Amino acid sequence: MKQDGFDTASSIHVRTAVDLRIMETTDLHVHLHPYDYYADCPNPDLGLARLAELVDHARQQVPNCLLFDNGDFLQGTPVGDYIAYDMGLKEGDLHPVTAAMNAMRYDAITLGNHEFNYGLDFLMRSIALADFPVVSSNILRGKGGNPRADRHLVKPYQLLQRDVVDRSGQPHVITIGVLGVAPPQIMIWERQNLQGRIEARDMVEAARAWVPEMREAGADLVILLAHSGIGPIRHTENMENAIIPLAMIEGVDLILSGHAHRLFPSRAFADIPGVDIDRGTVCGKPTVMSGFFGSHLGLIDLQLTRAAGVWHVFDAKVSTRALRDAANQFAPALLEHPRVPLRSPKVRRIVARAHDAVLESIRTPIGRSETPINSFFAYLGRSAATALVAEAQRAFVARHLDGTDLADLPLVSSVSPSKAGGLGGPRNFTNIAAGPLTLRSLADLYIYPNRVAASRLTGADLWLWLERSVSAFNRLSPEVDEQYLMDASFPGYNFEIIYGLEYEVDLTAPARFAGDGSEVNPEHSRIRNLTWNGAPIDPEQPFIVCTNSFRAQGAGGFAGTGPESVALEHPAITRDILRDYVSASDPLVVDDRAPFRLQSENGVQAILRTGTGALDYLDRIAGFAPELCGVDKSGFLRVKVTF
Repeated sequence: MKQDGFDTASSIHVRTAVDLRIMETTDLHVHLHPYDYYADCPNPDLGLARLAELVDHARQQVPNCLLFDNGDFLQGTPVGDYIAYDMGLKEGDLHPVTAAMNAMRYDAITLGNHEFNYGLDFLMRSIALADFPVVSSNILRGKGGNPRADRHLVKPYQLLQRDVVDRSGQPHVITIGVLGVAPPQIMIWERQNLQGRIEARDMVEAARAWVPEMREAGADLVILLAHSGIGPIRHTENMENAIIPLAMIEGVDLILSGHAHRLFPSRAFADIPGVDIDRGTVCGKPTVMSGFFGSHLGLIDLQLTRAAGVWHVFDAKVSTRALRDAANQFAPALLEHPRVPLRSPKVRRIVARAHDAVLESIRTPIGRSETPINSFFAYLGRSAATALVAEAQRAFVARHLDGTDLADLPLVSSVSPSKAGGLGGPRNFTNIAAGPLTLRSLADLYIYPNRVAASRLTGADLWLWLERSVSAFNRLSPEVDEQYLMDASFPGYNFEIIYGLEYEVDLTAPARFAGDGSEVNPEHSRIRNLTWNGAPIDPEQPFIVCTNSFRAQGAGGFAGTGPESVALEHPAITRDILRDYVSASDPLVVDDRAPFRLQSENGVQAILRTGTGALDYLDRIAGFAPELCGVDKSGFLRVKVTF
């Protein structure tokens, strides 16, 4: 498809104008019903059932529409865990996500990294009964000498022939090529599930190889479903967030993005070379990223024209529609007599069945806690949520290393908060009241289906782990009156807290690492007075670090990680060992004392953005002299703290 700007006065008579709406969902993470399973209450701001209503409405407005999903649809809530672990999914069973997507008439989808969390067999059973093609050009059964010689897990691309009507009502046929890519890092993140079974190729290399074939096969329009975020401009091999290099590929007309759990177009991506947030383009290609959990519907509205037998993108408008946006209230008259059949009622019936079964399961009692368990102050070090996971991990690993030659090595436990605000929003915090504990409590405490693991690292490695972790903090200045403690874009799952060590964090010092893990300056250091058992750490001293399979295999770029340093890799899911630990500790008492202390020049203050539920627990951070500063427009409680 050519994208150009012909002189309209002289050439419009040889053109045929077709309005084509491309719709995107991404990073649904099994949020089917508008419900927060962690808090056990409705949440109308998310979920595929409500998103289906937006899709219905969008289809009424434009005569020609296509709907795509950009990956990460199988894992992320207790619904996904229930289907994978409790209900199981036998061959021939229809996964509720697939059933809902069938009902919504998706045109094609691609795979994200979280599709592999429950194993390859589960994934293939989940998509086996899809009524739409699943495409991925760089996830492979086996690599060939070049991308065209690869053996793919699913089709690398699909050509869709669609009947469309132009503005005068005349019919046409357009061939739309759909190509998919996913981060090759799945081979690190899911090594246990995938090693020896699949391989991954660089996204840009794969897409660049297949686009010409799609053109040769007759594609009038090429759509790239890229489960990848907007990251560096320069292409490097196997990069994770590759939208800009992907947009540079000749022959790609438009890009559906995801993975980063963000919105595009938005101000978050201003001032990046090649990115135009006003037009919604990356390197001139219309691009959309529609949030996460079903919070938004992404739209690229194309005006296609035809001249000399070739279709052209004459105009493109990129936007996102939020579930909570009052401007998206549906017009009853429009939906009362729809131009095309409504799909949302059927989707609601499908997801309701899974919803009811999951609620019954997660309300199963497993114990009782004497301690409130929350993550509101995880970045201040006061977090029963991370402390509990750390102790359960430590006890499990110690038991399984007992009697081995590793049993006498110092044992520490590293945990990052599963839910600590950030891009996940003001509801993205663990909040479990003292009292009865249920399976829902564990899902709220630990949201990932990771396995328990341990790595053998040195004291020097641990120091670098912590330097990497504390890059989550902004550099504070005593001369600034209002400054935020945290970098809002830093992923909470990379904020590792190592229990069993004691250390200080100098908030006025520059960070050694950038948020993506790249080293800024090896001379920079924020970690002070790192000790174990009251003595300074010997850089050569070996340690056993309790962690999870994701981190132990090298995810996040933490020092010393990778298969060669794995000391224990157990098939037990972290959430299962938590359940056993809680059940055996009834009533449960959690010691949430912080292993680290934040320091700066006297009197430096910063704003902590946390959940409004933190109001009930401000006494836990009395040492920081908390001062309430209201709730911001995103819904975060702003608390000024002093160091």
